[in-house]
Amino acid sequence: MWVYRVRSVEALIFASRLRRCASRRRFVSAVFLLVASVSVLSGSPASAWVYPEHRDIALLSVETLDPERREVFDTFWEEARSGTTRLCAQGADREQSTTPTCIDWAAFSAIAGDHSCSAADALETVLESEWILEVADVSAQLKKDLAQVEVSVPVDQQDVSTGPLSDFQRRMASEAVRAERTNALRTADTRLQNADPEYATRAGANNAHFLLARPSVDTEAVPYSKITLAADSEINAMGVYAWYHMRALEKARRIAQGGLTLEQRKAYARAMLIDEAFGLHFLEDMFAAGHVAGTWGDASQRKGTHDYYNEVGLEAFTWGRQKSGVVLMGDARMRPQDAELAAEAIVKSLNQVLDTAAGNEHAVDFELTREIPMSVEAFDVCKSDTMPAAPPGQARGSDVSESVYEILLPTAVPGLGAGLGALPRFRAEIGPFVGLAAAIDARAVSGGFVPGEQSGAIGGLDIAARAGLGLDGVIGESGDGLVFAQVGLRADTASSSSLSDSEATKDFGSISATIPSRIGLATRFRMPFFLIPGDLLLMSPLLFVAPDVYTKMAVTAGNGGFIPWQQGMATRVGRFQFVLGRELGVNFYGILGDSDRLAAPGGLIDSGVDTLLDYDSTLFDLPIAEYRPYRSFSSDQSSQLLFQLFVGADVPSNVSVVLPQGGETVDLQTVWSFGLRFTFDWRYYM
Repeated sequence: MWVYRVRSVEALIFASRLRRCASRRRFVSAVFLLVASVSVLSGSPASAWVYPEHRDIALLSVETLDPERREVFDTFWEEARSGTTRLCAQGADREQSTTPTCIDWAAFSAIAGDHSCSAADALETVLESEWILEVADVSAQLKKDLAQVEVSVPVDQQDVSTGPLSDFQRRMASEAVRAERTNALRTADTRLQNADPEYATRAGANNAHFLLARPSVDTEAVPYSKITLAADSEINAMGVYAWYHMRALEKARRIAQGGLTLEQRKAYARAMLIDEAFGLHFLEDMFAAGHVAGTWGDASQRKGTHDYYNEVGLEAFTWGRQKSGVVLMGDARMRPQDAELAAEAIVKSLNQVLDTAAGNEHAVDFELTREIPMSVEAFDVCKSDTMPAAPPGQARGSDVSESVYEILLPTAVPGLGAGLGALPRFRAEIGPFVGLAAAIDARAVSGGFVPGEQSGAIGGLDIAARAGLGLDGVIGESGDGLVFAQVGLRADTASSSSLSDSEATKDFGSISATIPSRIGLATRFRMPFFLIPGDLLLMSPLLFVAPDVYTKMAVTAGNGGFIPWQQGMATRVGRFQFVLGRELGVNFYGILGDSDRLAAPGGLIDSGVDTLLDYDSTLFDLPIAEYRPYRSFSSDQSSQLLFQLFVGADVPSNVSVVLPQGGETVDLQTVWSFGLRFTFDWRYYM
């Protein structure tokens, strides 16, 4: 899983930089990187398959074993689970549903990588933690929810046109399906984050869940395998799978040699099966479209490309069948044929381990040149950026090359790296950006600055430049880790209400309005929060004393906060979100040149007016809720429409009397407002 659905690829990299900033006491840099963490860490995990899909592939694989190998598997599983009730009696329990009381072997491939960083970590988590049962419960419910959502061809990919009305109806039906899936994932991700606090950050720091791009079009299976398995190559799904598969084969070989006590055999059996299950997670990832398309590019391109191909599918060829292609899908969209294709490789891998442990004629033949530990493998796939070098005597893929390559044959040939022939890339709302925003709004005002004036309405227009860090949903489209600051110009019309209804006042134009027309400096800020608005800034000293705690706060904030009432709700027409406290606009009037001018009631100058005033004011506007139509994938830029309901408070200041000279100052009041804003937001992600 790319915990990119954002866990972003940069998540743990940002976390580590935060720690370095803290150690160097560079507060400004630390605060900047904390903001980066908020937007990038809040992502959805970039998933290949979600938990129930990983488990279903493993279930199907065990059920596909021939009777002899199934008997061997069941025997070793019974030995592996000896002494604990946390491991289920059946290694592949098809009947298990919500509120499980145990974890079966098939679930380990789902726990791997996304809820643990090594096989040893996965086993400890399953045996010692209570939260893993909650994770299994959430995932079982997600499976039920996704079963109600069809996997359909996106409207943009359909070559059907029967008229505007029919096209509109099909688009609405397609968006309704998209909304159902998004909401199901939103609910599951929120519950998973609550159960497993490290869910959003665990697997996002590297490309362990992805295939390396092919260096050239003529790269064959064997050379490609050697690239992925080579020491110090970038960590990748094929390399991680092979590493753990080798560890399982070593323990299987040691079992076959015999000379073990009963307890030693049980320990080896457990280590063998858990190592294999952990590695199979990454083999399963190799059948998800977004993980085959290639991992090169910046964070925004990787996430966007991953999401695009997972959603619309990808035609790919396997190493073993390069004359006929297959269509792959991705996370939360697995079809029966996707599971069957992946299970073909899983069965091959599992057969090798079982045959080697049983010592039969199909066993993988290699010599053990070191003492094989009975412990489960501890290679950490979350923190490593490269494949490790094998210690002396430890088997690598090259030692059992024919067997590893045989398993590679059903897997998809990955896309090319950057250059000619590369698959099109797409951008996601993630990473640093610069952009422009233009907005028009209308708001009802409670009256004028002078007490007792009539209510009315005002229109406004602003244009601004903004910069920030984007992530509209790293744990999914329902999240919102968007952080930005903008500055620009704003122009307001005069209010619809006037000081007087007499014909005489109309000759004086805007100044006769209860609030005259104005031009001001417009600023706007947006940042998610953990519990109360602004708490991430207030709690920034945690960077120096508890950076891990602060990172988890930032992740939670980006996914709706501690009380997740600000998560987006997907519908067939777009996404609605309650955003109170996340965004604040502050507009300064009267600072761009002379102060604004305001007439007090009673007439106008030369007509018996009481007072003419100069004043400044500051308009605070606070968005309450917003609506965003779904955006389309883009290869280089991002643009979006946004509608916001907001409340405002216009606070006057620096009041002075212009006429009559020496007259008494009038006490002005705050003007309250409620309005609707329409914004066009253009961003370029860097």
